[in-house]
Amino acid sequence: MTDIEQPLTASVQERRTIHADSWRFGLIALIAFLTLVDLFAAQAVLPSLVERFQVSRATMGFAVNASTLGMALAGLLVAFVGSGLDRRNGIWISLAILSVPTTLLAFTDNIIVFAALRVLQGLCMSTAFTLTAAYLSEHFSAGKASTALAAYVTGNVASNLFGRMLSAAVAGIGGLSINFLVFAALNLLGAALVWFTLKRTTSMMRSDDRGNLTMRIWGGHLADPELRRVFAIGFLILFVFIGTYTYVNFRIVTLGVRPMALGLVYLVFLPSIFTTPFAGRLASAVGPATGIVLTLAIAIVGLVALLSAYLPVILIGLTLVAVGTFLAQAMATGVVGQHARSDKAGASGIYLASYYTGGMAGSVVLGQVYDHVGWNASVYVLIAALAVAMLLAGSLSAPHR
Repeated sequence: MTDIEQPLTASVQERRTIHADSWRFGLIALIAFLTLVDLFAAQAVLPSLVERFQVSRATMGFAVNASTLGMALAGLLVAFVGSGLDRRNGIWISLAILSVPTTLLAFTDNIIVFAALRVLQGLCMSTAFTLTAAYLSEHFSAGKASTALAAYVTGNVASNLFGRMLSAAVAGIGGLSINFLVFAALNLLGAALVWFTLKRTTSMMRSDDRGNLTMRIWGGHLADPELRRVFAIGFLILFVFIGTYTYVNFRIVTLGVRPMALGLVYLVFLPSIFTTPFAGRLASAVGPATGIVLTLAIAIVGLVALLSAYLPVILIGLTLVAVGTFLAQAMATGVVGQHARSDKAGASGIYLASYYTGGMAGSVVLGQVYDHVGWNASVYVLIAALAVAMLLAGSLSAPHR
């Protein structure tokens, strides 16, 4: 091989590698989209659900976000037994089962049954999410794992945008029942995609600690001060995200936006689809601690804008909140996988449990604050929560390599 041919061959190989990685990361994002598309879609039709069930805003907000309770419970369950679960099979089976409660939502008029079905949805989504996060950490190198997880969170961002828009559009055209049936079909599509595209494993993936996760190992994750900080950061991120995007719907409706047009409001998530993939690069450039602090600062600026009475300013604020929290979430997820020395599925499960417990807390706390004190007080609570998260992030050390 000549001196000229060698660099040319290397260049072709490099382009092929980049192309293959781009395809894989795109696939990861699509799987994330279909995994979490149900999670927040119902928020786009929240005012219509309040009218259908004839309950208060806080009650309906709790019922819609009851999925986060299921997410937290499943996160703990996977943390406890995750080392013995086959990743690929666990993911596609969870998504297939997810279609069942999604279908049943189309036929219930009972608020308690609705909330219970949302919990079941959360159980299925969280199991698939946590196992996928572990799968990515185990099948990619340390450098590419951060990018893969960023791609996964990007798919999460897309599900927030297009899921809400689709929910509002379908409900506006065919009604709330047809809306849930459409999402059940998406659940089955996600299961099929995982079945046909994720790499098969010849046996169950094992962590360094073989068999079921013992309480000693689980306690080890909780005893790690770095992981505890990340778990708390995750709690506060979704506390703010759920609190903001659940109750801002009612604030926007008071400004004259029709309930079925709320889906268009969620175009504020569009910039996040393009910014979130850079979370891995940002974390590599400035470190995850600084990266999380900077991105949460962006979100706080967005929260301040929500105090405005002008819709364009509120929409800019919502955009900044989305950009900041999604970037921070992508970096925090990566930190968990890098800091956990063993049983990454367990660490990811505990993180997800904390993250989604924060979402449920945000739904409950902000619902009460909004109903009894008002929107501005709710925003101040959200700002305080992110300020605490920034303090915790600032004390993080460099992750293990």
